[in-house]
Amino acid sequence: ADPFGYYAEVRPATASRIWSLDGFTWTDREWMQSRSKNYNQPMSIYEVHLGSWKTRRGIKGAERFYSYDDLVDTLLPYVKQQGFTHIELLPLTEHPLDASWGYQVSGYFSATSRYGTPQQLMHFIDCCHREKIGVIMDFVPAHFIRDNYALSKFDGTYLYESADSSLRNSEWGTVFFDFTKSHVVSFLKSAVDFWLTCYHFDGIRYDAVSRLIYTCGQESRGINEAGLWFLRSTNYAMQTRHPSAMLIAEDSTNFLKVTAPVEYGGLGFDYKWDLGWMNDSLDYMMKRPDERPAFSKELTFSMDYFYKDIFLLPLSHDEVVHGKKTIIDKIYGS
Repeated sequence: ADPFGYYAEVRPATASRIWSLDGFTWTDREWMQSRSKNYNQPMSIYEVHLGSWKTRRGIKGAERFYSYDDLVDTLLPYVKQQGFTHIELLPLTEHPLDASWGYQVSGYFSATSRYGTPQQLMHFIDCCHREKIGVIMDFVPAHFIRDNYALSKFDGTYLYESADSSLRNSEWGTVFFDFTKSHVVSFLKSAVDFWLTCYHFDGIRYDAVSRLIYTCGQESRGINEAGLWFLRSTNYAMQTRHPSAMLIAEDSTNFLKVTAPVEYGGLGFDYKWDLGWMNDSLDYMMKRPDERPAFSKELTFSMDYFYKDIFLLPLSHDEVVHGKKTIIDKIYGS
């Protein structure tokens, strides 16, 4: 498959398709000119995986998925009715496995064909903007699938990844990018810019930032200097080219200045997920009422570090998978 391809065959087929991104007329100029990073405005984000939010019962294959056009008439009214200001879409970059929710990527410039064409995705985002709903996309800059039709050993050499297996293999069975290679940094930086420019996304949430801060995500193995360079150079470029778009880090480390500007030694993100608050709050709610007074620190501990970065308070998809129960079912007595 073409690493820079705009569109691909519907899985399980894997080839790129020749596709033009022309032919769609945006109507969201007013939105694009007035949008902001929402620092001083209410912001409530609905995180959703398009492939499982709703499906057609009794139908197998890609036909069971709601298309981008279908979601204009179903997802958008629901989000608006519930009072959310933004939709955060789990990765729409092309990927082979439905169960990965898009986090094991094969095409970094290709909007997944499961839900329709690139122009249909543009139409969905345009309609969201018409209803004053911002759209954020999850992006996976740390690793990619090892399947031989994608980026892995693309030209027969370790082109995008490291030749050192201790730096190459991730815990997810995927392959880490090698950020010491300038073409890798350029490739991913261009991909982030592509989604913000061509699809008018209002924000990008970087997945698994800890893997770019520390070598393979392990603090004991030291700082990933090349990964930090990628984050700083990319975020600085995006803050310059797309000053009203939000850059969000999913980061579980205590690394300092994640949301500080690059020119002040930071990583240049606008927001960071407060995963500590999420874990502590959910753990507290799982306790019996008579036990909770002894664990009140779990509700206040996040204030010890709350002003070190600019945080979003998440209730993440990671907390409702693999038998972890829904948020409501986690609460004692549910």
